[in-house]
Amino acid sequence: MATFRFEKLDVWKKAMDWCEDVYRVTADFPSEERYGLVSQVRRAATSVASNIAEGSGRLSDADSNRFIAVAYGSLMEAICQLKLAMRFGYLPQGALGRLEDNAEELAKMLSGLKASRE
Repeated sequence: MATFRFEKLDVWKKAMDWCEDVYRVTADFPSEERYGLVSQVRRAATSVASNIAEGSGRLSDADSNRFIAVAYGSLMEAICQLKLAMRFGYLPQGALGRLEDNAEELAKMLSGLKASRE
């Protein structure tokens, strides 16, 4: 089985784990949020790992960094949506703190990757 360049990146692995966690915690959201908040937060979480992967396939550092910036923005979007979910009472106790802690680490990793390509 082929291994792609992005699969070797620790930041991509972390983003995949974070996305999986987001999917798990949103599985129990109310059914009326299926096409609303659940869809939005999952799309944003998926975008983080996807943009890291897409950026790794770009030929220039500037182009790669544009995708890293999009991944960072998607991470912030997902955190905002998770904070809303907490306000609405959809998240189990402790879930937001764990997701935020992991997102903070992921944000630092994205910043480091971007800086290494400037």
